[in-house]
Amino acid sequence: MRILLFCENKYAFDILMPIQEEALKEGNNEVLWYVHHKKITEFPFKDEAKWCNDIQEAYDFSPEAIFCPGNIVPYYLPGVKIQVFHGYAGEKKGHWVIRHYFDTYFTQGPFFTSRFKELAKEYGNFEVLETGWPRQDWVKKHLNDFDEEKARILNKHQRSKIVLYAPTFSPSLTSLPVMKEALVELVEKKDVVVIIKLHPLTRQEWADEYRELAKSHEHIIWTEDFSVAKYQLMADVMISDTSSTIYEFLLKDKPVITYRASAKNIYWKDINEISELCSAYEEGQGREYVELRKWVIANYDPYNDGLVAKRMLEGARDYIRRHGVPQRRKVNLWRKYTGIKTFGCIRKRK
Repeated sequence: MRILLFCENKYAFDILMPIQEEALKEGNNEVLWYVHHKKITEFPFKDEAKWCNDIQEAYDFSPEAIFCPGNIVPYYLPGVKIQVFHGYAGEKKGHWVIRHYFDTYFTQGPFFTSRFKELAKEYGNFEVLETGWPRQDWVKKHLNDFDEEKARILNKHQRSKIVLYAPTFSPSLTSLPVMKEALVELVEKKDVVVIIKLHPLTRQEWADEYRELAKSHEHIIWTEDFSVAKYQLMADVMISDTSSTIYEFLLKDKPVITYRASAKNIYWKDINEISELCSAYEEGQGREYVELRKWVIANYDPYNDGLVAKRMLEGARDYIRRHGVPQRRKVNLWRKYTGIKTFGCIRKRK
């Protein structure tokens, strides 16, 4: 099967990598990454993967299956277009918007599957298959890989726990404008090291401020890594606001503290005043939140078996067996225009 891994933004890399690994492990598959050059200047897997940043090359590859964690995939590309999502933030309105670019949605768990099946009945032009989320395969594979690095950090700082600060980039939702002093107070009053990992789309001025904050405080660490997954495994507690990474952390059965989260249902400790952060650090690790995390694990994504990518590849092949390989997606004029404006035109094969 010819597989196109479609990356419009940097966050797609570690979501899609488990699919490549499983496809190559199976054999009889050919994998090409499309890396959108307008938003991504450096591809971290360039030495270990076949890739392109030209949409014409992606078209000429003639993919049979396209896996995409973003919102748009060009309608004119051949192949079954599969939405694999870029997280679990079901409280964001955009998560449930049907943009009509996808033939099928591969959902993370029962919470998402039930709603998307309702939407599939309403619109009648896409399918839904529950597979789990591919980054969970990476978590399974690397669960203990960073234990030694964590131990070195804690030993160096003579602290007992790591706190990860991973806020959203969205200006209307982020805690970045108010969190700096609270993080300083936390490392001064609690036995912790704070690691700051910002979203790749965070405003540059905020990134610069927090980089300087880490330089000026001994127990605050700044990281430039593009992926948050490693730090989710290393951390004991996470601080955020309204971000999909909250659910990723809960799925590891670890406590989360948020500042004014916009979620309708809160399964963790949320605070309304930034001055409450230190007290929330203790409260958020309480027993009541353990039971809430169990519900999240069972409903948001129970697939920690390391077989998500395998299910996705089997799901793609099953779709093709039943429908054949779609040559293009039928969308309205506006969505055609959006796809062309975003990714450009192609020369069709004769």
